[in-house]
Amino acid sequence: MKDAFEENAERKAWMGLLSKAPEGRVAALLDAAMARPDFTWLRTPEIGSTMVRGRAGGTGAPFNIGEVTVTRCALTLASGEVGHAYIQGRRKSDAEAAALVDALMQTGQAGAVRKSVLEALEAERSAATIARANKAAATKVEFFTMTRGED
Repeated sequence: MKDAFEENAERKAWMGLLSKAPEGRVAALLDAAMARPDFTWLRTPEIGSTMVRGRAGGTGAPFNIGEVTVTRCALTLASGEVGHAYIQGRRKSDAEAAALVDALMQTGQAGAVRKSVLEALEAERSAATIARANKAAATKVEFFTMTRGED
């Protein structure tokens, strides 16, 4: 069981990165890097919803928060690799681009796709996280206790 987890960890990471990318960004990076390969749809992009669950305090019992709109699709390249995508929102073109990247990451072009698409997305995501942290840090208030002379 452990080997199966480690085998899928890398794919899980790039799928998460693709699903969280800003609208149109994956397609723009992919198109700038290469011509899109021919593919056949296994499941055309379709819009639906899925239940989002949460935990009170992050550790409590799970509960249903509500539903979120997602777009999903699956495709196969001419060489046989299958790509899947689930994207939050109503973004069919983004789901197609993410599925193409997923399929291409299973081919000999994985290195080029990683460098031109995934590493660029990761750098942008890291920069946004740092900017958000710096903005929050600027509003931090330091409280301290002073002795009032009362016992």
